[in-house]
Amino acid sequence: MILPAVVLTLRRGKTLVTEHMASATVTKFDRISRKRVDKFNERRIALAEAALLTLSDLGYARTSLREIAQNSEFSHGVLHYYFADKVDLITCCVRLYKSRCVTRYDGVIAAATDYPSLLEGFLDALAATLREEAHLHRLWYDLRSQALFESAFRADVAEIETSLEAMIWRVMSRFAAVTGKPAAMSPALAYAIFDGLFQQSLLKHLSGNPDAIPTLRDGARHVLDHIFTA
Repeated sequence: MILPAVVLTLRRGKTLVTEHMASATVTKFDRISRKRVDKFNERRIALAEAALLTLSDLGYARTSLREIAQNSEFSHGVLHYYFADKVDLITCCVRLYKSRCVTRYDGVIAAATDYPSLLEGFLDALAATLREEAHLHRLWYDLRSQALFESAFRADVAEIETSLEAMIWRVMSRFAAVTGKPAAMSPALAYAIFDGLFQQSLLKHLSGNPDAIPTLRDGARHVLDHIFTA
């Protein structure tokens, strides 16, 4: 005869084993789900990489998922599977590109030990990104303009703007550190100044104006000299 206490213990043990098996099953499914999500996101990034060139050439208004498919190795159906529409795809593309942009000046900041080396390093990097990545920058400005009309873009544009503002403020903070002079302005104002200079020079550069890059360098130098050496 099995005593009641033993029966109770066995039942409890069975319950614990069952609960453990259920927990293990949930954990396994969680791992599988996360793996699938990771693979899905990796595929989205790969497709966005492939679509960037077409998007940067044609811009928002002239680009459709079908147009992107025709200019890449991916079918229209594949793009539709991974992206709800072109808004989803374009946002993914721009976020991908800008996530790399925001670290562009970090190497310059880390290497510079005085004002002249920091200034020249920053101006060189600023000029290089205008010269080498103008078509990608214009996609960003296209998206930002569309956000005035398309509410679907606004949250992503605001998030990207915040990251770019932080990027410029890291540069300004480094200038303040090497000169011992504070940047007497807000991060938002500093970003607005350099963004304005860059956008004006981008338009000149895309129009074939040979003075676009020198003008950008001169303008940025003037602003920084006025803040940190005047």
